[in-house]
Amino acid sequence: MADRRALVTGATGYIGARLAPALLREGWTVRVLTRDAGKLADRTWHDQVEVVEGSADESDDLTRAMEGVQVAYYLIHSMDGSAGFVERDREMAHRFAGSAERAGLSRIVYLSGLYPPDTELSAHLGSRKQVEDIFLAGAVPTVVLRAAVIVGSGSASFEMLRHLTERLPVMVAPQWLNTRIQPIAIGHVLHYLVAAAELPAEVDRGFDIGGEEVLTYRDMINRYAAVTGLLRRRVRTVPVMTPWLASHWVGVVTPVPAGIAKPLVGSLIHEVVCKEHDIVQYVPDPDGGFVGFDDAVRSALEGPQTLAERGEVDADRPARISAADPQWAGRTVLGHRDRSVVPATPEQVWEQVERLGGEHGWHIPDLLWQVRGALDTVVGGVGHRRQRDPGPLREGATVDSWEVLRVEAGSMLELRSRMRVPGEATLRIDVEPGDQPGTTVLTQTPRFVPSGLAGVAYWAALWPAHRMAFAGMHRGLARAAEHTDDPGP
Repeated sequence: MADRRALVTGATGYIGARLAPALLREGWTVRVLTRDAGKLADRTWHDQVEVVEGSADESDDLTRAMEGVQVAYYLIHSMDGSAGFVERDREMAHRFAGSAERAGLSRIVYLSGLYPPDTELSAHLGSRKQVEDIFLAGAVPTVVLRAAVIVGSGSASFEMLRHLTERLPVMVAPQWLNTRIQPIAIGHVLHYLVAAAELPAEVDRGFDIGGEEVLTYRDMINRYAAVTGLLRRRVRTVPVMTPWLASHWVGVVTPVPAGIAKPLVGSLIHEVVCKEHDIVQYVPDPDGGFVGFDDAVRSALEGPQTLAERGEVDADRPARISAADPQWAGRTVLGHRDRSVVPATPEQVWEQVERLGGEHGWHIPDLLWQVRGALDTVVGGVGHRRQRDPGPLREGATVDSWEVLRVEAGSMLELRSRMRVPGEATLRIDVEPGDQPGTTVLTQTPRFVPSGLAGVAYWAALWPAHRMAFAGMHRGLARAAEHTDDPGP
């Protein structure tokens, strides 16, 4: 097989970070163009790709990046809505097309947005169409793939849907919630992107790509709620909310920045449904057929979802969140961290961790736990009782009102609350050797993943009490480890 070389721009972005390993898996030699090579240093595949540090704004950098490659992926978009982005996108597309022609590339592949024909488009979608028109008018054969909402953790469209649904059981929203949309799973987008590189040379056109279901945004909100076990969302639409106002509303209600929400909201005023499926003439449908919206959501929510738990992009499960995705992506995680250096050995500190619960308590007045437990029993929960399983800590064991999720003897304990809360509450304790002999770094991290607005309200209401209780527990553990002859309560 001849050496197949592809250039991926936007390799630090949502699509590019997933496309690079997908191409590597298919046997491509991959080169990436990035402004900052350091942003790729923690990718497991960074030493498998050729890295060119430079900018798509500079012709010389493009010349270096395109030397010796056959296919170039253009995954660069202005999503911040800053002034002049339409002109900037147009200039960059012309520069890229010209550089590709001079380098003798055989193909450009561009991921665009799905849009209705013969309609005045939003600035964001209009810019996307302008870029594809530039490439299709150029000398290098181009495949344009047009997609609407991409379903997968980390996708800006999916994150906006996630946060709106999880945070608002009732919402007054713009009429674009009734607009029809044809979403597509991220795995299917990658399927088409990889295949597009080897389409016949005469193929020089755009293709609509989407899943099999056509839904309104309201449908997607309620389907997401059903998949995640939330109550059906009550949505009322109003005709007076402009895209500008709606984007700022999204920016307030969700962690998605308003600068990113604005082009997304602006695009949702259009019906974005595939008008053709001609791509099947060249690329077969994904193995097993298209994933339905519900299953695509389930795939997006599998595995780690929080910032602290993120790992590398999994080439087999691109719908999962990764370290390449923005900090505001993933589940909302509330909490804090207490960290201190304890003048005791890790063994002495761990001994105190092992003693938590039961007759030894939690290093804070037991009245606090009793009050919290009483509130829990009122709503039908297990409450708080001194009920610890005998023997060393182990996964699944009960420690009073907690369950052991994970334990690494001598170094880490993670507990999950058994009380009834509108979300998931966990407590992690880490024990690490300090820089100085005979010292230990003790880190305690309570976290809460709220379920809906009720979860956010719960955390806000109990935040002062939680902060005081867990800080007291952290200090008590440290003191007990210092005085091993007097281990405390």
